[in-house]
Amino acid sequence: MESIKEIYRIGHGPSSSHTMGPRLAAERFLAQNDQAARFVCTLYGSLAATGKGHLTDAVINEVFAKHQLEIIWEPTVFLPHHPNALKLESFSNQGQLLCSKVTYSVGGGAIVEEGESVRKEQIYPYSTMDSILDWCHENGKQLWEYVEESEGSGIWEFLHEIWTVMKESIKRGQEREGTLPGELRLPRKAYAFKLKAENFSGPFKKRSELFSFALAVSEENAAGGLIVTAPTCGACGVVPAVLRYFNKTYKSDEKHVLKALATAGLIGTLVKTNASISGAEVGCQGEVGTACAMASAAATQLMGGTINQIEYSAEMGLEHHLGLTCDPVAGLVQIPCIERNAMAAERALAHNTYALMSDGRHRISFDEVVDTMYQTGKDLPNTYKETSQGGLARYQAKGKR
Repeated sequence: MESIKEIYRIGHGPSSSHTMGPRLAAERFLAQNDQAARFVCTLYGSLAATGKGHLTDAVINEVFAKHQLEIIWEPTVFLPHHPNALKLESFSNQGQLLCSKVTYSVGGGAIVEEGESVRKEQIYPYSTMDSILDWCHENGKQLWEYVEESEGSGIWEFLHEIWTVMKESIKRGQEREGTLPGELRLPRKAYAFKLKAENFSGPFKKRSELFSFALAVSEENAAGGLIVTAPTCGACGVVPAVLRYFNKTYKSDEKHVLKALATAGLIGTLVKTNASISGAEVGCQGEVGTACAMASAAATQLMGGTINQIEYSAEMGLEHHLGLTCDPVAGLVQIPCIERNAMAAERALAHNTYALMSDGRHRISFDEVVDTMYQTGKDLPNTYKETSQGGLARYQAKGKR
């Protein structure tokens, strides 16, 4: 299993698969063909269907700003390996094809070139939750210790940077007002939620602050701000919101927050390894569902839960999002994406409480739910997987939110 560094990527929104991935693919291709006279980029499947709303064309045009570029849209053509595909071609002054390369944006900002192995350096000896739990029990270790042993002590410096960017995205998002870019003209809400929370007390205050944290990051993402994929851009508000909530409400210090981030990263990597975190492949259950599982596990660890209770909490985070479709209105990462981040953050707290009330024993394991999620995603029609053709995407909800 690969490093959790692949789950946490720092970059600009609004979409890890539609902006971060294509940008990386374009940059690599340009670096290899910088002497070409003309370039053509063909976008396929889900990448084309919601590319304009996700600013795919904007980031590719930015990369090729000093070159002649043509973008071709093929939303009804799906290449075999993944719904998010793009083909880059370079040509000489005489129109001769110099190079052609197909790249797949597989989620979380990661890309795979056609013919390239999907598997990266494998640093974890075990790649299922059951086998990891067995190792932890045999060695008297916690899940975050399994991460440290596999990744090395340098993982803490990396996670410190990740946490810093997460906190900064919350701060920026809570300070900014106005309207998000795009035809929906959706107003930012994080600042208003923050002000209202200051006038509340008790549980209502805490929950309002949690919502404000999640909205802040998700709105920053929607505006193209700097965020951390956790595991994707579209689901980037859940984990930071829950960690900031514990940091503020329960005074969890950075040392323990980073350990929770390590465990959350392990959960996300397990889903990515054994299923998918791509909305274009399995729907929003793979994005917000995985984010909720990550945050649920982190919350339970921060509350002193056992490794079995942490596993149970993560299992609920994914189970209770099974079948969730990816149906962005107007192809924008705004409706229903932003609210889903806030609701998933609240669910993570509920899963934490429920798991802690139990002894950690339950019938359906995390591994079984991961497999179920993947099969469910495969069964979903393409209209419900980031193509903006079904579900809520049928409605242009202008002025209603």
